[in-house]
This record gives sequence, C-alpha cells and structure tokens, in this order.
Amino acid sequence: MRSYVLLIAFSFATSFLLTPIIRSLGHRFTRSQMVRERDQHNAPIVKFGGLAIMIAFGAGLWLASHFSFFAGVFENDLTIRGIAIALVMIALLGLWDDVGDLRWYYKAAGQVAIGAVIASHGILIRSLPVGTWRIEEPWAQGALTVFLVVLTMNAINFSDGLDGLAAGLAAIGAATFFLYSYILATHVSAEDYANVGALLCALLLGACLGFLPHNFNPANIFMGETGVLTIGLILSVSAIAVTGDVQGLDAHRFRNVPAYMPMVLPMVIVFLPVLDLSLSVVRRLLNKRSPFSPDSKHIHHRMLSQGHSVRKSVVLLYIWAALVAATVVSVAFIPLLILVPIIVILVVGAALLTWWPLVSVRYANLRARLAK
Repeated sequence: MRSYVLLIAFSFATSFLLTPIIRSLGHRFTRSQMVRERDQHNAPIVKFGGLAIMIAFGAGLWLASHFSFFAGVFENDLTIRGIAIALVMIALLGLWDDVGDLRWYYKAAGQVAIGAVIASHGILIRSLPVGTWRIEEPWAQGALTVFLVVLTMNAINFSDGLDGLAAGLAAIGAATFFLYSYILATHVSAEDYANVGALLCALLLGACLGFLPHNFNPANIFMGETGVLTIGLILSVSAIAVTGDVQGLDAHRFRNVPAYMPMVLPMVIVFLPVLDLSLSVVRRLLNKRSPFSPDSKHIHHRMLSQGHSVRKSVVLLYIWAALVAATVVSVAFIPLLILVPIIVILVVGAALLTWWPLVSVRYANLRARLAK
C-alpha cells in the first residue's frame, strides 16, 4: 500500500502544480471563444486542464516503472505501450476539439480508433466474471473492448457540465476501483499485490484530486475533451484489468456478483453520468436530434432549476455517486443483513437533501393556501 500512496501523492502534486501553468499558457487560445447558452460561466475559461491530468498520470506511470514493487506490471510492455499511444491520440483529438469544436461524428470516429488501439495491444475483454463465461472469438473480444472504452468516455463527457463535477466523480470512481482492485489482488496472490487496475486508478485518483481545487466552483480552468477522454480511457482499461483478476479467482463472492461484469462495472462507478447519458440519448432521438448534440437538460441542469446552487448540486451528485459505488463494492464484503439497513438510511438522507428545495416550496405553498 505504501507504494500506491506515494504514487497518489506524486500524481496529485504534479497535477496541482501543473494546472496553473497550463491555464496561463491556454489564455491566448480562449480570448476569442464565445460563451454558449448552456454554459454556467459568463466569460471564456481555459479548457485544456485535461493535459495536466494526462501528464500527471503519465509521469506517475513512469515513476511506477522504477519501483521494484511494480516489476510484474511492467513485464508486459505491450499493455503500457497501448495506453501510451491511446493517450497521445486523446491529446491530439481533445485539443483539436477544444480549439475547433469538432462535429460529433469526427469525435465518435476518434473514440472508436482509440478503443481499437487499446484492443490491438492485448487489452481485451476475454471473459465475463460470471461463472466461467469466456469469450473465444477475437472479433467479439475486440468489439466489446471498443464498446466499453467508448461508452465510458461518453459517460464521463456527459457529466462534465458543472464546475468540479466530472473531476470529482472521476476521483470517486478511481478511488472505488483502486480499493476493489487492491483487495482483489490480495486474494489473487499472497506474494505480489501489484495490480494493473489498482495502479492505473491510484494515479488517476491523484491526478483528479490535484486538478479539482482549480476546477471546483468557481472554476478557473476546465478539463475539456482531453480530460474526459483520458478519464474514460483509464477507467475502462482498469475495468478490463479487473475482469482478468476476477476470472483467475475461485472465490464465488467475487466471481458471481453481476456488478463486476466488465460491461457493468464502469457504469456502476459512474452511475449518474451513464444514467444521464442514456436519458440524453433517448430525449434527443425522440426530438429527432443527434444523440451527441448538446443541450441544457442534463441531471445537473435540472438540479440547478430546482434551486440548488452550483456547489451544492455538485456535492449532492458526489454523495449519490459515492453511495452507489460504495454499495456495489460493499456487497462483496459485507453481509446483506448489515448492509441493507445502512444503505436505506443513507439513501433516504441523500434523497431528503436532494429534493428538499421542492419539498420546502410545496410545503410553503400549502401553508399559504391553508392560511387563506
């Protein structure tokens, strides 16, 4: 655990110190940008912060390669090379979009290409950790892998609408992935706790936490397309790594919990973004619009319309995301008789905090009508 803590601290410090530098350099590219109707800020803001997350992650990965503890992880350089190539592609695609606002089909094609690079470097979904279900056909392995990468990228992208929301949700997701992957590694091997999924998520956790102080409301920099694509890539690759560990484990409490299926695990961790993504796609298709076209009807926009401030909306979404992620992971470790009452109490408390503005308004209206 000590090695992971050092890497989290290193990626945090790198991201925290690098973000102001990138903000200063990025000002020259944002002065002429227009503020869109759906935006929550009144002036153009630098949106290259994802580079700080990416560089902090890459630097942490380089540092980890010099730790003897992670020697087993870096034995297969094909995996690391695939991640590195994908990050370079994300930097090019993300900066191009942040500067030129690419059309949705160009971005979709770029995301598929990134997923294909991951799949072609041996990072594949070869099995589902439910019973002994293996995927034998190479084309099916590649297709599922690309689908997972693209899905997770867009789930994070759809959550990037309020100051600090995407970075905070990513940190919660990375922390959950890290804890689960680390505990799983201790069950897989008693000698070697080094784990690809845990390593990737530890670095992502530190990078997102280092970026968050600059991005929390009122934000002075946004992560942009580079940031959301980087986060989506790392979470999806970590999910695939978790799949391999679960498949190699005989403990049924890990193998037969449906939430750890590689198609479901990232959606559990980023439950709210995925829910928002699904509702947005349905809403836009019903209105005969592109599913990638922007609007101001996301979950976070609706919370603002209920009367919550930006900060309170973001914190409430943090609470819901943490609650969902912790619940799913806890199922593997805590008996249901103990877990269910705790979760019910927490859900009721989160619901009261979320819908209190509506309840208080209706209560005030009811009292006014009775007074008449």
